[in-house]
Amino acid sequence: MTALDTSRRWWVPPALLGALAVVACLSLAVGSVPLPLGEVVQAVLGARDTEAHLIVRDLRFPRTVAGLVAGACLAVAGALLQGATRNPLASPTLLGITAGAGFAVVVTVALLDVLATYAVVAAFTGGALAAALAIGLASTGRDGLSPIRLALSGALVSLLLSAWTRGILALNEADADEVRHWLAGSLAGRDAAAVVPLLPLFGVGLLAAVLLARPLDTLALGDAAAVGLGQRPGRVRVLASITAVALAAVAVSLAGPIAFLGLIVPHLARFLVGGRHRDVLLASALLGPVVLLVADILGRVIARPTEIQAGVLTAMIGAPFLIRTAVRARVAG
Repeated sequence: MTALDTSRRWWVPPALLGALAVVACLSLAVGSVPLPLGEVVQAVLGARDTEAHLIVRDLRFPRTVAGLVAGACLAVAGALLQGATRNPLASPTLLGITAGAGFAVVVTVALLDVLATYAVVAAFTGGALAAALAIGLASTGRDGLSPIRLALSGALVSLLLSAWTRGILALNEADADEVRHWLAGSLAGRDAAAVVPLLPLFGVGLLAAVLLARPLDTLALGDAAAVGLGQRPGRVRVLASITAVALAAVAVSLAGPIAFLGLIVPHLARFLVGGRHRDVLLASALLGPVVLLVADILGRVIARPTEIQAGVLTAMIGAPFLIRTAVRARVAG
């Protein structure tokens, strides 16, 4: 490790934290009704009975908090999955976790008419089952588990669940418009009452990710080396996968299935801070919300006074990135 690499790791987290603060302020100020920064500050500090207060405190503040939580959840989940599987294509999207979570939430809300605040349980269950199915399909055959097979299996599971989701919505026209908007991946219309109950699970998930950083570092050396260093590779993979599914479930409950963010951000984090998982997880937790909030802000500005969902923009960026990563993984293999 060179002095340049050490210096780079030192300044990246403060820089990302500063970028996150700037983007969060922009998220409160930018929209169909632009607000000066001074009015935003007054509204946050308690100036009531004004238009700015209603816009910032009731609409944009919950939306921004949801973006902070969902972005961090998806980015950290992607970093955990890539570390646990040693697969550069692993992410909540490509393993079918977001599709499974979205399908389960639609079933829970549209068919069973259960309150959305309990949707995180359904999202966790659906995401876990979808991931298990994708990994199981990818593991069949003589070649065993490979990055390309995992991506193809995850895509198959996602397509299947997406088709079932559309079928459910076709039979429930009353909820179709609202649920379709959510399924595109959007922070619009978030309610603070839906965010607060998920914060404890968010905190536990981040803590578990931190505790898994060192075991994932040993896992990167290979299973034999990990066993020699006192780790249980199977146990580490299971714990990392459960943590990733829980974090993805929180994100899907808040913002819907945001595509490819969990794939892109961990790779960008490794480029910035290197391969040690403690640094990658920290950088991902800071960079994920930046990317998601920037996509959300651009969606408000590009199509003003209407909006483009943040999930649409992340998908447009993520698809070429997926192709590039898949090609590199195939060449390396």
